[in-house]
Amino acid sequence: VESQLAIETLKKRTKIDNLLKKYAPAWPINQIAPVDLAILRLAIFELMFKTKKEPYKVVVDEAVEIAKEYGNQSSASFINGVLGAIIKSEVNYGRLS
Repeated sequence: VESQLAIETLKKRTKIDNLLKKYAPAWPINQIAPVDLAILRLAIFELMFKTKKEPYKVVVDEAVEIAKEYGNQSSASFINGVLGAIIKSEVNYGRLS
């Protein structure tokens, strides 16, 4: 199941990265720490493209916890902020339920 999730995330990488550029404009993709980028890509996939969706709060909480464990000091707040911006905007436009 985990490898399938990774494969599906990679298939949507261009769309996911476009969302990252839109919601984290101060951070070019190549300047985001690799761990943070991987966490964000996976979480954005789960929020936006996964067929069977978890509640978005669960996705964000899991991403933040992973960032606390594997990222640097600012990873958790950065990831929380980016995902929060996506949720706030995309929920308002009905693209996220």
